[in-house]
Amino acid sequence: MYAVGSELVSFVEEIAPLSWALPGDASGLQWGDLSRREPGILLALDFSLEVLAEATAKGISFIITHHPFLYRPLSCLDLRHKRDALIAQALKEDITLYAAHTNLDVAPRGVNQALGELFGLDEMQLLYQTGHEGLEKLVVFVPAGYEDEVRQALAEAGAGWIGNYSHCTFQHLGTGTFLPREGSSPFIGAENSLEKVREYRLETILYRRDRRQVIEALLAVHPYEEVAYDLYPLVNEKLGRGLGRIGRLTEKITLRELAARCDVLLQPDFINVIGDLEMCVEKVAVLGGSGAEYIPYALQCGAQVYISGDIKYHEAQEAAREGLALIDAGHAATERPVLPVLARFLEEKIDQAGLKTRVTVYREQETLWQPLKRIGP
Repeated sequence: MYAVGSELVSFVEEIAPLSWALPGDASGLQWGDLSRREPGILLALDFSLEVLAEATAKGISFIITHHPFLYRPLSCLDLRHKRDALIAQALKEDITLYAAHTNLDVAPRGVNQALGELFGLDEMQLLYQTGHEGLEKLVVFVPAGYEDEVRQALAEAGAGWIGNYSHCTFQHLGTGTFLPREGSSPFIGAENSLEKVREYRLETILYRRDRRQVIEALLAVHPYEEVAYDLYPLVNEKLGRGLGRIGRLTEKITLRELAARCDVLLQPDFINVIGDLEMCVEKVAVLGGSGAEYIPYALQCGAQVYISGDIKYHEAQEAAREGLALIDAGHAATERPVLPVLARFLEEKIDQAGLKTRVTVYREQETLWQPLKRIGP
């Protein structure tokens, strides 16, 4: 059975809820039908005629892009304009388009995390924090022998995830007591007889937004008729969300070598570098997309080099004056690493749900700029 469009959206919003989008962003459904079952998804940075052609050629009618195609409400569709004609063609082909933009930028497992991991940065931290994710601690009491089954269900529902680690719990063995009253159907014991049972106190952490699905998963597998559990609000601030990452390379290399690594890993249309190419660098800041306005934060964090795109002339001058090396690899190239990460996540969720929708990443380079050698004498 194929996934329904609304299910696919719910999977995306598990790691990038729309509530995380920055003010004025247009993330979410662009157009289409979320009630239809979808045999395939196509992931791309942008919606274009070429992306539409690949989707239709592969029998795919659900497209997820990073950049929204509709940034403002439409007042009309004038088919004399190519943009409007593309929308009309997509509607004619029965295409559904969904965009995950700044909500995916700031997500803990989104654009910037993917970029930092691609470069192998250690000790990664946020470059610019945009918010905190509400956390809660779940404590549940489980009869001995069922703790592993409950832990697995909680992890699959999203609890116990800390960074790149899953199934994070603490358990302690103790004794639980209860007295089944008249009308009860106890899993252990009998009516009107006090029971003392070996139970594990199982503790884990969850995002507040996942509370409902985690509790539903818990109740579905817990053997007791009445499940004893507690929820505690947490004030942890380490698991924030935001733009960019800063961390350390596993070994010091020259700026020239780092630029060459950018060329291999990102395959950009161009690379612009500011700084001494022979300087040794270790502490690196990265930000996918347009990163010019976040140069001051890279400086504040003590970065030696900042990798991003769309770096403006005057901001680049200021960075150079302050001794911050820059590598501008372009907007698209610094965001593209998130696509395979998102694809793997969706494939896992689809497989866990027992569905058969296939996930495809648009492989062509979505190129705007064409590099040319200097013309003239």
